[in-house]
Amino acid sequence: MYSDTINISYFRKDAAFDTLYPQHIRELSQMHWTALDIALEASNYLASPGARVLDIGSGVGKFCIAAGVYHPNTDFFGIEQRKELFHHAQVAQEQVGADNVHFSHGNLTELDYDHYDHFYFYNSFYENIEPGSRIDYSVRTSFELYNHYTEFIHDMLSSRQAGTRLVTYHAPDKQIPASYQLVDNSYSRVLKMWVKG
Repeated sequence: MYSDTINISYFRKDAAFDTLYPQHIRELSQMHWTALDIALEASNYLASPGARVLDIGSGVGKFCIAAGVYHPNTDFFGIEQRKELFHHAQVAQEQVGADNVHFSHGNLTELDYDHYDHFYFYNSFYENIEPGSRIDYSVRTSFELYNHYTEFIHDMLSSRQAGTRLVTYHAPDKQIPASYQLVDNSYSRVLKMWVKG
């Protein structure tokens, strides 16, 4: 499962992985970053040799880095609008040495989604409607943005080709087009696997 160049001690438990980040980032881990067991289950569904998987709102890159180590023959990409989090993702990726992991700094509305085959989405819009869950004050949040991003993702997913796989974590079903069938769910129904028919 692991390349000889990967330090597997980071992947034994979340607390070990989180040492890749400064203390203030570690403190956000339980609420905002994908746990290793979730990353493993999600990536097992999304990964295949040569596939390109996008994490929409990748934060400090924990899902992509873990998934990339678990599945070295799949490329994992993350898009993150906060520059600080993007920077931490790059530093952690370089420290781990997962060459099949790539991060971009920018807004999710600016991407060309035709470059990706499958998608992971840990509801990164929620802080727009729940101020107590926000990461910091470096980006604007609002109910209007929540609705805008929700509609954007719904439309983007609708336009994907049949066979596109999607994993959602703590995401409302209203963000998922009716053309996607639920394949499996776990972790009290908050981790869901979908495929477009």
